[in-house]
Amino acid sequence: MSELVARTGRHQQRYEDGCRLVAGCIPFKYRNSEDESEAMSEKIVEVLMINSTSGPGLLFPKGGWENDETVEEAAAREAFEEAGVKGDLMHFLGYYLFKSKTLQDELCPEGLCKAAMFALHVKEELQSWPEQRTRQRSWLTIPQAITSFRHSWMRKALEEGFSKWQADGMMSTVKGNNEHLVSSPASSPD
Repeated sequence: MSELVARTGRHQQRYEDGCRLVAGCIPFKYRNSEDESEAMSEKIVEVLMINSTSGPGLLFPKGGWENDETVEEAAAREAFEEAGVKGDLMHFLGYYLFKSKTLQDELCPEGLCKAAMFALHVKEELQSWPEQRTRQRSWLTIPQAITSFRHSWMRKALEEGFSKWQADGMMSTVKGNNEHLVSSPASSPD
């Protein structure tokens, strides 16, 4: 049986240029259109969002990128811990800067964070996961998700990162491609 405990603490947290480094993902799946009149049913993309534990609105899974893992491993771990899903990381969506209102420390006194976001194609939705007592999952269409965010930088990741990748054909680019580790960040005022 696997251990169902989320990592906590900051002793292994990564920092760069005064920013706490964060990894996260936009979990997604395909659902068939409910319009049965069409011979070829259209696939609808749904994204998985979770509730915030500190206020209203929904989030994508994200959290600290630690010293003993790659950014991809951190993003997949956060999806497991916070949302109880496993799958395939398909595409690096970009870096998004934001300011944490609650998580300042001596290495990041301004609370600045730099989030590396990925698209995660969900293959398994678990019945038990580390944060299930404090997190509820919601599958939403992209238009529904756009109106549900707690943070504007996550809306930007969906609209500019995920939706652009979707429009470009949703090809997998993660395996063997580490170019995103030296990409310039997308800035966000949030």
